[in-house]
Amino acid sequence: MRSIFIILLALGASLTPSLVTAKPYKGAEIFSTDTYLYGRYETRMRVAKASGVLSTFFTYKNGSEIGNTFWEEIDIEVFGKNNATQWQSNIILGSSRPTINTEQVHSAPASLADAYHTYVIEWTPDYVAWFLDGVEVRRITGTSTVTSLTNAQSLHFNLWASESVEWVGAWDDSALPVYQFVNYIDYKAYNATSKTFEGGWRDDFDTFNTSRWNKASWSFDTNRVDFAPENVLVKNGILVLALTKENATGYTGTPPADEPASSSSASSTAVSSSVASSAVVSSSAINSSAINSSVESSSAASSSVASSVPAVSSAVASSATNNGGSSGGGGGSFPLAGLFLLGGLMFTRRLRK
Repeated sequence: MRSIFIILLALGASLTPSLVTAKPYKGAEIFSTDTYLYGRYETRMRVAKASGVLSTFFTYKNGSEIGNTFWEEIDIEVFGKNNATQWQSNIILGSSRPTINTEQVHSAPASLADAYHTYVIEWTPDYVAWFLDGVEVRRITGTSTVTSLTNAQSLHFNLWASESVEWVGAWDDSALPVYQFVNYIDYKAYNATSKTFEGGWRDDFDTFNTSRWNKASWSFDTNRVDFAPENVLVKNGILVLALTKENATGYTGTPPADEPASSSSASSTAVSSSVASSAVVSSSAINSSAINSSVESSSAASSSVASSVPAVSSAVASSATNNGGSSGGGGGSFPLAGLFLLGGLMFTRRLRK
């Protein structure tokens, strides 16, 4: 009995550091309680401006971080570096680590942190397309990259800081605090018969809808921050995600007002895939020799290992060994550690009897 007890305590001790080791910086993430298969996801947000920082919106198949599980994810990640004029589109797939990824970096004519902008992901069985302010920026059609996206995914917003200087720029905490502001998200379901987007729901963030959203309280490898629920709040009809130092969480300011004349849900929705496809904005691939139309098929497996590792984002815990793509791994370490500790306590009670 004592030997089993010692083994349980040793295993528990090996797993618990990820639970108790706090990071000196705190970010923010929300994720949806429901999952969605295909659809049109429109959000209007004003991002953070700071080197090393990422403001994101993405879809994510829950549990993708678990080893030998097929990863599925679609990303919009806006860089805070370079005056926040660049953002990355990406699809992440695969059971092996690092995962297949199809990153491309796109440049905007002005800082995406100085005003609100409308971002759209259209996801169907046939294509995935990304839009910025009503203009189609990128489309992947008919490859295994798209056809492998077969599972419903949760929706995520997060603000975090990667440790990869090559990817996100040098880290300087003197820029903190920084914030990501989200005006709304509008979801339309995909009708496979008519091949149109319809119905769905819209959240204007007049309140924080706890039946629709949860607040993250985890971290992952390559992330400088822990996600802190205190850094998520709704104020004046705006969702605020904060990135702060450890003892300075929250937000006491007034969110910047949106300028609805520059873009609206109605005008952006009116841009159909067929119309917008002729207005593709030029974009630069992270690795033009490896990430192109052929890379967007499954043969693109490991075009950029260096960038796939830091692209980790969400629904995971810091003890993960799965670092491919844009979501980190290890969410299962939390209940597993608890199980071992609980078992140790039960054996302790039996020994005392």
